[in-house]
Amino acid sequence: MFKTRKHQYSETEIVEGCIRNERFFQELLYRTYFERMIAMCMRYTDDRDIGMEIVNNGFLRVFKKLDTFSFKGSLEGWIRKLVYHSLSEYFKKHSKYLQFLVFEDHDTSVSANALSNMYEEDLLKMVDTLPPATKQVFQLYAIEGFTHPEIAKNLSISVGTSKWHLATAREKLKSLIEQQSNYRLHAG
Repeated sequence: MFKTRKHQYSETEIVEGCIRNERFFQELLYRTYFERMIAMCMRYTDDRDIGMEIVNNGFLRVFKKLDTFSFKGSLEGWIRKLVYHSLSEYFKKHSKYLQFLVFEDHDTSVSANALSNMYEEDLLKMVDTLPPATKQVFQLYAIEGFTHPEIAKNLSISVGTSKWHLATAREKLKSLIEQQSNYRLHAG
């Protein structure tokens, strides 16, 4: 339910209002999810202006594609996915995509050359090789922007276990990236 001071609106009413291009419903949708989407983006940049640019581009996608939302799964998850695509596009354009997805800001253990020749599809294939629980935590944290407490609650695990899975995923992905880089170097 979406609440205003005077009325409650269902998800269906909001989506249909946005599809009709009604500003009231567009603003209601934007305001409802803005804080969660900007929080996800700000995990990858310290610049609020960049975060705002990414979120606004993401919501532009949301409004353009809202007629394709089929009410299977959560609206928030669908919005998060579209904002995430804007986030990844931004970092692809600025050559940091793989770094922001896999590595923490202070981690420089994988060479820039190893990352420069990779594509999103390569990394996603690597993510698919992770053990199921580790993959799930990595996707929730690094891709969908959930916090460790949120992941712990959703998966019925401890915050420490969530952090362990994330660290394990990053170490495995770093290793796979280096292996692929070395293979390309010797094969090319």
